[in-house]
Amino acid sequence: MDIWREREGKMVHDHFDNKTERSAARCVWVPGPVIVGAGPSGLATAACLKERGVPSVILERAGCIASLWQLKTYDRLRLHLPKQVCELPLMPFPADFPTYPTKQQFMEYLESYAKVFDIRPAFNETVKSAEYDRSLGLWRVKTMGFKEETEYVCRWLVVATGENAEEVVPEIEGMTDFNGLKVHTSQYKNGQTFEGKRVLVVGCGNSGMEVCLDLCNHNARPFLVVRDTVHVLPREMLGKSTFGLSMWLLKWFPIRLVDQFLLFVSRLMLGDTSRLGLRRPPLGPLELKSTSGKTPVLDTGTLAKIQSGQIKVCKGIKRLTRHAAEFVDGKIEDFDAIIFATGYKSNVPSWLKERDLFSEEDGYPRKPFPNGWKGECGLYAVGFTKRGLLGASMDAKRIAQDIERCWKADSKHLTAVASPRRPPCPPPPPTLPIS
Repeated sequence: MDIWREREGKMVHDHFDNKTERSAARCVWVPGPVIVGAGPSGLATAACLKERGVPSVILERAGCIASLWQLKTYDRLRLHLPKQVCELPLMPFPADFPTYPTKQQFMEYLESYAKVFDIRPAFNETVKSAEYDRSLGLWRVKTMGFKEETEYVCRWLVVATGENAEEVVPEIEGMTDFNGLKVHTSQYKNGQTFEGKRVLVVGCGNSGMEVCLDLCNHNARPFLVVRDTVHVLPREMLGKSTFGLSMWLLKWFPIRLVDQFLLFVSRLMLGDTSRLGLRRPPLGPLELKSTSGKTPVLDTGTLAKIQSGQIKVCKGIKRLTRHAAEFVDGKIEDFDAIIFATGYKSNVPSWLKERDLFSEEDGYPRKPFPNGWKGECGLYAVGFTKRGLLGASMDAKRIAQDIERCWKADSKHLTAVASPRRPPCPPPPPTLPIS
């Protein structure tokens, strides 16, 4: 591993020069870590590294930072949790931002964050593979840009592609037979184009609930598919955010007692949601989140629309036909469109050639939070905690601290072995901006 810094990359370049198959691609030597993904997790890690004096390169397949937020979210989206628990390390939200910033405000914050810490990702670089080369003790990250392939060689690799890399669309019998519009929420912006239409929304998480509310506000007729149990909580309780109140209570009481309190207050405020077709799981909302990662729905007005009948709750879909959906309870309804609020998944197994840190089945770290951030051979994961931006920020700080320790240890060793007559040569300049 010390060869990387002791011999100024010469061995690395000689290694590739002797391989004729590398002639078609660029090779970029990165003295610090390579971070895959320029979402909030990647930006947070780069900023924490920079604060500690460690340079990094961010590779991003899209042409902008936080592409999920910029390109694949609906217009009415706001942060579901208070801004205090969603801010990235080293920089709070502006004081004049509301408690729950809008999508536009959150993007302004991320753009300012990147500017303040001078983070300049390499955009339009899609990572095709990343593999640890044991003969060199380095990571080889191969990307495809607009016109050429590039291979980045580095000692540390940070996976920041996150939990929401690829859309998930379920397989439903008759899907190809349905003649109406079929879209994932990643393509949905607002309900304006659905005015007067009967729309089936598949998925009852926060996105599904909010899309239904937005459709109502644009005079559409939404139907919500609720296939499984779900916890619906008010966004605020007793004048405080439900999340903030929960975190405070957990300091003093066991999780099951806090869950009982949350469910008691929710019933007082929202009534019995099972009467509306929204059955609650056996486990309480916090315990369920801790064990499975399933997030409770924080209601922003959708429940009132369900109570008034403006949103119809349906059972699971049995099959689709040309113009209708048949449900498992035997009911059949005609629809003009279907919106899949069925979430996202990790894409890590498709490009990372490593099976120790990440599971091949779901693309998440094998070890549960808070121990899933570090693997072997300089591999790290950030943004896979199922705890939102707060979990990502915690991991970013840990990763930066760990890499800084190795970085400084190598620097001391280089100083000790360097010839007093001739200082070590600086590393070759990178061909892409280093943040």
